[in-house]
Amino acid sequence: MSDVLSRVRTAPATTMDTAEYGADFAKEFEAAAGIVWKLERAQHFDEGDLPSYLAMLDGDWDRAMELADEMRPGFRADNPDRMDFRRIRVVAEPLTPYLRWELPLLSMRAEEGENSRVVPVSAVRPYEADGPVPELVLFNSTALYEVRYDETGRHTGARKITDPEIVEPCVPVLEALFDAGEELRAYSARLTG
Repeated sequence: MSDVLSRVRTAPATTMDTAEYGADFAKEFEAAAGIVWKLERAQHFDEGDLPSYLAMLDGDWDRAMELADEMRPGFRADNPDRMDFRRIRVVAEPLTPYLRWELPLLSMRAEEGENSRVVPVSAVRPYEADGPVPELVLFNSTALYEVRYDETGRHTGARKITDPEIVEPCVPVLEALFDAGEELRAYSARLTG
C-alpha cells in the first residue's frame, strides 16, 4: 500500500503541457460530480503574475490579502454544488513564506465551499520511499492528473492517468490522509491565534 502514490510517477500516462492540461482539466471539471481530490505536497509554488502572489513577494501583505479577497467569486465558481472538492494540503513547519500566503487563500476557498484539510509531512512519509508524493488531482476514480512543476515551482503541465489499476488504489490513501487531517480553517486559526 505504501507504493500506491509512487506508482503514479511511472504509470503510463498522457503527457500534457499547461495549455493542454488546462483544456482537459476544464472538460473533466465540467463533467465531474461527487468527490474530487487534490493532494498538494510542495511547500512553494511559483504563481507567475498572479497579483496577490506578486504583492506577497513584494512584502505588501495587506495588499496581497486585499487582492486575494477579490478572487472570491472565482473560488466560489470552483466549488459547484454538484461537487465535493477535497484538498489535502501537506504542511511543513516552520511555514515557508509561500505557505504563509497560501493558507489564508485556502481559508477563503474553504469559506466558499472547498473542503480542505492539513496534514503534517509525517502523514505522507510512508508513501515517500522514492521521493515526495506527487501533486495530484483525481476525478471520480476515472481520471488522475499528476500535476507537474519545474524546480522553481512553476507549473509545467500534467500527466493524465486513466488506468483503474493505478487510479482506484489512490482513493483509499487520499481518504485516509483526509480523515487524519485537521480542518484547514481551524489549523490556520490555531497557527495565527
